[in-house]
This record gives sequence, C-alpha cells and structure tokens, in this order.
Amino acid sequence: MSASHVDPRLASPHLVSALVWFDFQQGMRRKCIVSPVPGPPYRRRDNNHDARIRHPGRPLAHEFAAIREKYGARPLSTVPFSLQALTRHPIVLAHGLLGFSELALLPPPVPPLQYWHGIKQALIAQGCPAVIATSVPPSDSIEQRAAKLAAGIVAAVGERTPVNVIAHSMGGLDARYMISRLSPRCRPDVASLTTIATPHRGSPFADYLLDAQGPLPLPRLYGLLRRAGLGTQAFEQLTTRYMADDFNPRTDDDPSVRYFSYGAVAPSPSLLSPFRLPHRIIDEAEGPNDGLVSVESSRWGTYEGTVVGVSHLDLINWSNRLRWRVREWMGVKRNFNAIAFYLAITDRLAKEGF
Repeated sequence: MSASHVDPRLASPHLVSALVWFDFQQGMRRKCIVSPVPGPPYRRRDNNHDARIRHPGRPLAHEFAAIREKYGARPLSTVPFSLQALTRHPIVLAHGLLGFSELALLPPPVPPLQYWHGIKQALIAQGCPAVIATSVPPSDSIEQRAAKLAAGIVAAVGERTPVNVIAHSMGGLDARYMISRLSPRCRPDVASLTTIATPHRGSPFADYLLDAQGPLPLPRLYGLLRRAGLGTQAFEQLTTRYMADDFNPRTDDDPSVRYFSYGAVAPSPSLLSPFRLPHRIIDEAEGPNDGLVSVESSRWGTYEGTVVGVSHLDLINWSNRLRWRVREWMGVKRNFNAIAFYLAITDRLAKEGF
C-alpha cells in the first residue's frame, strides 16, 4: 500500500492527539459524495442516561502484559507470533481520525511510519488468511471515510469474502456506517466488528472545543488543517449531540454481524502531556477514559472489558518507550503489550468461528 502524503508534522502522536477532537462547524452542511441507503426508523439504543454513571466492565489489568505461550488449543510454534487457532476470515484494520496506513516521513531506505506499529506484521506471522491495513481520508466525514473503507476492502478480497474488521477510535464509526448504511452493491461482507476505544457516543472534548472553549481558535485550526491538505468534515461528527441525535439513531446494527468492543483507562497524564486537558474534561463529564475516549462511549455490542493503565495511543502500539524504560528501571512492570492484545483479539475471533 502506498504511503500517504500528509504533512509530516501531523505524524507526531503529540500533535495528532492535540488536534484529534477539534471541530469544523460547516463540514456536515456540505453535500456528501456518498449516496447512502436510507437509515432505519428511529430506534434509540439507550435512554441517553448520564454517562457519568460508571460501568467499567471487566477490568483487564494484566491480561495483555506479554505474549502468551499458548493461543488456542496448541502451543506456539517456532514462528514468533504464530497462533495455531487461525481465523477463518481475513482481518481488516481500520484506523482512526488523522490516521493512515503508512506515512513516509523520509525517503528510502528509511521505512515509513505505520499506524498499526508492528501489529499487522504480528497478525501476518500468526497465519491469518490475510491482513488488510486500510487507508481512508484522515479527517473527512464518516460517510466519505466509510465509502473509502468499503472500496479498499472490496479491492483486496472482493464483495463476497467475509472479513473481520478490527477498528481503532473513529475507524469503528466508519465501519458501523459501512455495514449499516452503504448500498449492498458496494460494501463487503462483514462477519464481525471489534471496536477499540471508539467514541460511539461522541466525546465531551469535542463538545468543549465546539463551544469555543478550546485553547486554539477554530479559524486558526481550520487553516492549519487545510494547509496540510486535510479535510475538516469529521470533527463535528464526534460531538456527543451529533452521535445521540443523528448518527446512532440512524445507524442500526446489522443482525448478521457480531459486534465486540473494548475500552481503556489511562492514569492521570503528566503536566506536559497533550492528553492532560482532554483527560480532565472527559473525566468530569463521563468518568474513566484513555485520554480521548471514555469507557462509556467505547461500549458497543458485546463489551469485552476495559484495559487498565493504557492510553489511546498505547492501544495501537505508540507507547512512550522512554517512559516505560524509566518505569522499569524503577521496578514498575509493564502491564500492556499491544501485540499481545491484538493476538488475543484474533484468538477470540478464531475460537468463536470467525
């Protein structure tokens, strides 16, 4: 897959996290390029309850600390990340807002930066039928991103090959829209969707910025995004009001697809962390969160549990390695290995026949 040509300055995880929830007020007023199938009649999924009611689900504190010796019924082979319980269907990886499949920061022989850092390679090594790291417009609307996601999957495996989609952050919203709203003529056959820290109910930090309380004036932000060649339609769709009043009522689950989800809880960020402000705002509004998405907003379908002590970027293996080396030097054992996390997800899918 060719590398994206997004401004390299936006590849920094600090800058990505600082920009990720900013809003663009006019984006959704534009005519979308996608002609979706009309959504089902309104049927609210919940009572729009106060999200500060805390339901952390099953805490996952050390389950993914290291790669296990066994996945499935038999021990690992000599291939480092080989799972003996193979999934029946290809795995599709769907990235989040301002994401990419690969990003070339420097010319060859320097390898490109990968969104799914080491994860795709691990899944390939474990023998999945295929692993497809899709690429969609970084910050276009959900409708546009969903259409691109569908086209990428169909181009890779065709329309009739069932796939398991594993989506991080906004990628889960793209996948839900693709499954429920795109015409059957242009969407793939999805067997299961696993969302990881997806803002299914929006983000209070997006609300905070939309209400003109953010630290960076919106016109300046819009100018920065446009100069970087990025769209701006996605941001308004991440507000809690848009998700509650528009997206969720019109994007019903497909009964033929199995839905799974995970959330995460990060410790209070350091004073200089770009996650400090969003973490505080989300915590006050909805409770435990990973710095960008709350546990409550992450829950969808069968909730598999809450990964403890992990940030939004840790979930895609963008951990601060220097921070962890210092902690390990101080005797603190690392409790999360992103590779082990995705191998466990794939193992669960295999055991359930996917």
